[in-house]
Amino acid sequence: MSTVNPRRWWALLVLATAQFMVIMDTSIIGVALPEMQKDLGFSQGELQWVFNAYVIVFGGLLLLGGRLSDLVGARKIFVTGWAVMIAGSVLAAAAQTAWVEIAGRAVQGVGGALIAPSAMTLLMMLFMHDPKELGKAMALYGAAAPAGGTAGVFLGGVFTEWAAWQWVFIIYIPIGLATLAATKLLPNVESRRGSVDVLGAVAVTAGLALAVFAVVRAPEVGWGSTGTILQLAGAAALLILFFVIQKSIREPLMPLSVWRVPRLGSANLAMTLLGAAWIPMWYFLNLYLQQVLGFGAFESGAALLPMTVLLMIFMTAITARLMMKVGAKPLIGGGLLVLAAGLVWLAAVEPTGTFLVDVLPASLVAALGMSLAYIPTMMTAMSGAPQEQAGLASGIVNTTYNVGSALGLAALTAVAMSQGADQLGNLPKLTEGFSSAFVGAAIIAAVGGVVTLLVMKGDKAAAAEAAAPAAQGEKVSA
Repeated sequence: MSTVNPRRWWALLVLATAQFMVIMDTSIIGVALPEMQKDLGFSQGELQWVFNAYVIVFGGLLLLGGRLSDLVGARKIFVTGWAVMIAGSVLAAAAQTAWVEIAGRAVQGVGGALIAPSAMTLLMMLFMHDPKELGKAMALYGAAAPAGGTAGVFLGGVFTEWAAWQWVFIIYIPIGLATLAATKLLPNVESRRGSVDVLGAVAVTAGLALAVFAVVRAPEVGWGSTGTILQLAGAAALLILFFVIQKSIREPLMPLSVWRVPRLGSANLAMTLLGAAWIPMWYFLNLYLQQVLGFGAFESGAALLPMTVLLMIFMTAITARLMMKVGAKPLIGGGLLVLAAGLVWLAAVEPTGTFLVDVLPASLVAALGMSLAYIPTMMTAMSGAPQEQAGLASGIVNTTYNVGSALGLAALTAVAMSQGADQLGNLPKLTEGFSSAFVGAAIIAAVGGVVTLLVMKGDKAAAAEAAAPAAQGEKVSA
């Protein structure tokens, strides 16, 4: 058993801050998108690439980040990730064209892919000695993710309204430097021998990027067009190649045996659908607030602040306790169904709607669903992995969330555009388009909830296991 680190709670603050910032990077640009669209020349349909350039690279490289964390050492990869994140932030803030902006966001995604799994590995090392402390640390760390995602919308509004949209990237520079200075609080991890599956990382990232690109372009060129079919076929071929590589090489990026960890598959499926419903919700809700209700950047961000407060309260004080009492399965399945209910409510938005009637209550219901499902899903996915695969398990579950986010946003953007969301200035058609996206997200969340309740193995014992460190060297069953 490792020695207890006396500075572990201060180290947790560093790790939670990193998680908060990494996830905030997926959302802080939300409120700034209309201003970026004007300055850089994005079309309404292309605008999502400011988001997806980050999450595709982030999600595609998380497995590589987890592998590097296990081999090179988690603290070294954590430091490297922040250096890359700062570089990407500088590029994104200085962009004068759409393609440079997308490139900057992609570089930020590389940094995030190194930070997220290494932070999770460090957290497990710091608190593995005590199941109660680990559960509390995981709750605080888990709360930082959705809170960062929602708080990013608010902070993006502050910067865009009173400074300039470039500040949504500039803010990462001083925070990144401060985080690098605080890494002395983190435990040092020795490197170990092993190889890195670069080809597998390239295949999975390229496959995901091509799939999203095909979905984004399909409404313009046609779902049955030769280009769309070839792109989707190419994406499928790359992803199949990835699994072939994993099965055939000696030290794969994702050993397929890891899927024998109990509940890993069902938890990752739930996480995929959670991301596919949650991220499109805040994306289109923000556009509804600004482009239909006429909110300014700051007003739009402030309108979503109640969601942040609810997320923080439930994730830090309630969800973890509920998980120990009733188990992970009811919270994951029930949370997804509650999220679906909030999205159905949001789908009733009107061109002449108001924040208090059309947005606030429905958004709080959706946030409640997210707060119930996210931490139990994360902890269930991590619970059975042995310590030497902690970075891998973290990389897989973060990958599935971001893959779900990217594909969900791409698919629902296509749906929204087909229903009128590209007709700026036409409030009824804009609203119809956004409403259709909320309906689609609700269907995704409802499917996730039902499948979880039907498929996932779960009971109170499983909940205790998810909150406790995995036994060293314990064999896992299918």
